[in-house]
Amino acid sequence: MRVLKLIFAFTTAFLTAFHASAEEKPMRPDYPYVYHLVQARLWEPVVENNGTYYPPTYEADGFTHATANPAALMNVANHFYKGVDGTWYCLRMTEESLEATGVKTIWEGTAPVGAIEPEFEGSDDELFPHILGGIKPAAVLEVIPVERAANGSFLAVSGVTD
Repeated sequence: MRVLKLIFAFTTAFLTAFHASAEEKPMRPDYPYVYHLVQARLWEPVVENNGTYYPPTYEADGFTHATANPAALMNVANHFYKGVDGTWYCLRMTEESLEATGVKTIWEGTAPVGAIEPEFEGSDDELFPHILGGIKPAAVLEVIPVERAANGSFLAVSGVTD
């Protein structure tokens, strides 16, 4: 009987801990695409030379940041990149298109981009795709210009955020 009580107590504790941790962690979102925002001046030479793009913070961060939720894309852009001038593109990919070029994608909570902490609306609400490598042009399904305001604010990505 004592063994049964121990098994019951262990099972109850395990299920309680598992249920609590499942409630605390956001679920992997079910979006069809993975989006990465890139400065045109950095992306265009990669395409011309059929190279591999690594963002400026790749070495510090250890991965390429991405977003899957179109509704979060402009919040992310304005939080991390508003102060970076120039033309930007949104690269539309899938986990499969990235994997076809030898790059794995994992889903994790938000992480700093370089020295900028991820403190923006919705940053703790879902998991984000982290691309474990650079981006090859062959992985990109579509390159979409990003609309910006004169003050540097990111406004929209046609066909993605509207």
